Amino acid sequence: MAALTDPIADMLTRIRNGIGARHARVEMPASKLKVEVARILKDEGFVSNYKLAEEGKKKVLKVFLRYGDGGKSLITTIERVSKPGRRVYTGAGEIPRVMAGMGVNILTTPRGVMTGRAARKAGVGGEILLNVS
Repeated sequence: MAALTDPIADMLTRIRNGIGARHARVEMPASKLKVEVARILKDEGFVSNYKLAEEGKKKVLKVFLRYGDGGKSLITTIERVSKPGRRVYTGAGEIPRVMAGMGVNILTTPRGVMTGRAARKAGVGGEILLNVS
C-alpha cells in the first residue's frame, strides 16, 4: 500500500464515501490531528460520535456518521482548504465564514485545533484545514 501524502484529505474522502453509501460509521488509521478533527465534528453536531480503537499495533479511528430526518446526512459538503501543495493561512481578523455562519471551518492554530469561531474569539490565526456545512 502506498503512503498517503494527505491523510486529512483521505479522512474527508472516507467520510464523504460513507455518507454516500449510507454507512453508520467509517474507519481510518488514527492520528492526533484526525482525532481532533473528529472531536470538533462531534462538538459541532456533524457526526454522532467517534472512537479510538487499537487493532493489533495499529490505532483505528471510528467515526459514527449522523443522519437527520428522512435519512439525510447532516454534512452536505466537507472540503479540504489547505492542501500539501498549497497551504492556506489566515490571520485572526481574516478568518472566513462558511455559508454565512451556517458551516464551520477547522483551523490548526498555535493553541491547537479549533473552529474558526473559537479562533476568532481567541484572537489567533492559523492554517485553515477544512470547511464543513
